[in-house]
Parts: sequence; C-alpha cells; structure tokens
Amino acid sequence: MGEKILIIDDDPDYLRLLALSLKRAGYEPVTAASAEEGLRYVVLGHPNLVLLDVKMPTMDGWEVCRRLREMSNVPVIFLSASESPQDVTRGLDMGGDDYLVKPFELPELLARIRAHLRRVPTPTAAKELTFDSHGLTINFLRREVTLHGRPIELTPKEFDLLATLARNAERVMTRQELAAQAWGSGEDSEAAEYLKLYILYLRRKIERDPRSPKLIITARGVGYRFSVTS
Repeated sequence: MGEKILIIDDDPDYLRLLALSLKRAGYEPVTAASAEEGLRYVVLGHPNLVLLDVKMPTMDGWEVCRRLREMSNVPVIFLSASESPQDVTRGLDMGGDDYLVKPFELPELLARIRAHLRRVPTPTAAKELTFDSHGLTINFLRREVTLHGRPIELTPKEFDLLATLARNAERVMTRQELAAQAWGSGEDSEAAEYLKLYILYLRRKIERDPRSPKLIITARGVGYRFSVTS
C-alpha cells in the first residue's frame, strides 16, 4: 500500500467516493468525518498528506489547519467549493500547501498530491516540544505549558500564539503571518495591535524579565522570533 492520505470532510458520500478513488490510485486513504477525529489521527497515525474540507459544522477547515500546524509539517490541500481569491489566500496564509476548488478532476488532484509528496519529507507530528535552555515544555495534545516544571496558565489565544512561535523556532515571523497562523487573522491593523498585546501577556508569564525578553524576541519593523538559545 502507498502513502497514507487523510481525508477530513463531514460528507460521508464524498468521503467514500474520494477514498475509493485514492485507493485505486495506489494510496492508503484514511477518512475522518469530523475535524476532531481528523486532528486525533494526525497525532496518532502520521499521515503523509491531508485533504481538508473548509466548511464543517463544529470546527471549520481554517481552524483545523491552524491547529494542525501547531503539531505537524504534513502537506495540506484544501478542497473547497469556494473559489474566491480571499479564501484561496486565507488557506495558504493559514499554513495550507495548496487549494483546489470543488468540483475538480481527479487527475488534477492526483497530480497535486504527487507533487507535494515529492517535495516534502516524511511528516512528523510532535506531541510535545521541550526547550531545555529555558526550562519550557509545550504539550500540543493537552494544550499545556510548564516552565521549570511549574504549570503555566495560558488563555486559548495565548497558547495558540506561543505554539505557533515555538513550531517556527529561530525563524522571524512577520506580524501578519503570525496572526494568520495563530488566530486565522492578520490582514487588518486591529489584529496587529492585538498581537502586540498578547506578546506582552505571554512575556509576563514565561519570561524571567519581560522587559528584557530571552524567549520571544522582537525583530524591529518585521515581527517576532522565538529564540531557542538566547
């Protein structure tokens, strides 16, 4: 059997049809009828690629992709009925690798799958990241943070921001990119202002001296960098 491809979609008929087509093409399809089920499988099953619907009842595809990017580098192809440029841009800004509008031709989907599988090494899903030099541990599955063995209470928005920074450690992230990946926003000035505020909140909770941060470093005029060694 070929590479494992996870399909996350709340339409059972669509899931069956797509899974059958992928199996005939030599892949090992795995289906998830809800966002929550799909996220659990990413952690436990380590798929090679994810096909992700956007419109789902309990959690939409944007949120699934944002959470998925906290714990995995698996390629994500959005499959959506919306062809608006704004949605395509949003999907890519959220961390998606590709965006295909329904209905699409199967050969095109298979070609895109092959292209992404060629470019990306075997995906890994980290349940936990530990930064020994700072005594910081982030558990993505339980959404828990400890500092020198002491639990740190974070709000959901604070955790999402810290998780995004940590997953991109040592890389400068622009304010727009950071807000988009952490919260699904970032194009407006209001999101950028909120980002400054939540960076301040985070520093107060995890930095030894928030006025001289060693973990969350400001890249002046650009954004922020999560430092592993400073």
